[in-house]
Amino acid sequence: MIELRRLTKRYGAVRAVDDLTVTVRPARITGLIGPNGAGKTTTLRMILGLTAPTSGTATTAGRRYADLPSPMRQVGALLDPRAAHDGRRAGDHLLCLARSNGLPRWRVDEALRLVGLEQMAGRHIRVLSAGMRRRLGIAATLLGDPEVLIYDDVIGGLDAAGVAWLRSLLRRLADQGRTVLVTGHLMGEMARIADQFVVLDRGRLVADSSAEELSRRGVRQRALIRCDDHRFFADRLTAAGARVRQGTGRTLVVSGMDGADIHGLATAYGVRLHELTPQRPSLEDVLLELVQDGANGDLAAGRAA
Repeated sequence: MIELRRLTKRYGAVRAVDDLTVTVRPARITGLIGPNGAGKTTTLRMILGLTAPTSGTATTAGRRYADLPSPMRQVGALLDPRAAHDGRRAGDHLLCLARSNGLPRWRVDEALRLVGLEQMAGRHIRVLSAGMRRRLGIAATLLGDPEVLIYDDVIGGLDAAGVAWLRSLLRRLADQGRTVLVTGHLMGEMARIADQFVVLDRGRLVADSSAEELSRRGVRQRALIRCDDHRFFADRLTAAGARVRQGTGRTLVVSGMDGADIHGLATAYGVRLHELTPQRPSLEDVLLELVQDGANGDLAAGRAA
């Protein structure tokens, strides 16, 4: 397991991570999500010993990363797929990592096979596409056959076929009993990938729930509306206690207020409604609401299009 206990990182007056307590368990894919600046990457860096916490602890299998006897055999991590020498060949890059960590040569061939890059072993890294670089980075995490895998912005650089491949790979790894922790910005894909979600906003924990638990939140009332002045009405709805975000086009997605109350509020303010459609949120919708509760998602703060 990965265990975070009251983990905190301050940069001056800013708390990038604030008193975070979470347990990331084996045999599942845990998605660490949140808006930009939520503290996701800082959290991963503290788990991996790259950033020292101001207070609290981050341990893997009960130890700090720096105290693990053979880190690559216990933890595989990818924070930046560009962190590989462009002048090296893909296979040589993995071979250097394997030799420096006491791993056998055959693990290089196995890792390349697992990510579908067998034919690219002799290619220089500089000619690889963004998706291939990400696959090469994932191959490096698998060299030591570790029980814990950590990936930052896991979907970035992959096309649709690559995302489907990654989803299958991560599921297979979790089904083998490994602990898999991933971050990502595409809520739709994260909803398809993860079993458990740890949601951060400005460094603080917003939710730590399974996909099933979050889906149950979707039974609450929610509506899609179109109206003449959607910015004005978004402010009125928010002031009345509803949660509002921008939908596609010029629509608003409103939760926490039933249709009759929405209609009554529109009438009171002279707003003409063109559509008022009750909806049941998907898991993606619930995740979007959670990560958009902060300043970067609130329509009332001026983010309406």
